[in-house]
Amino acid sequence: MSYLTVEVEIDHGRVSPKGAEALPEKACALLTILNPRPVSQPRPIGLAKGQFTVPDDFNAPLPDEVLRAFEGK
Repeated sequence: MSYLTVEVEIDHGRVSPKGAEALPEKACALLTILNPRPVSQPRPIGLAKGQFTVPDDFNAPLPDEVLRAFEGK
């Protein structure tokens, strides 16, 4: 068994290849339709306000051993 992946357009139930790839004259196939992701609304600013605090040393340099670990040393 071999597999062929073809990007197609479907217009009123008619399937046509989107690129230069030709569809076979006769075939048995499974069709998966990829729907575009729904557009989500942006999260409101301050959604987690009051749930945590940023420590004072948040922007402090990392310890040498942690830096070496990131660098693979």
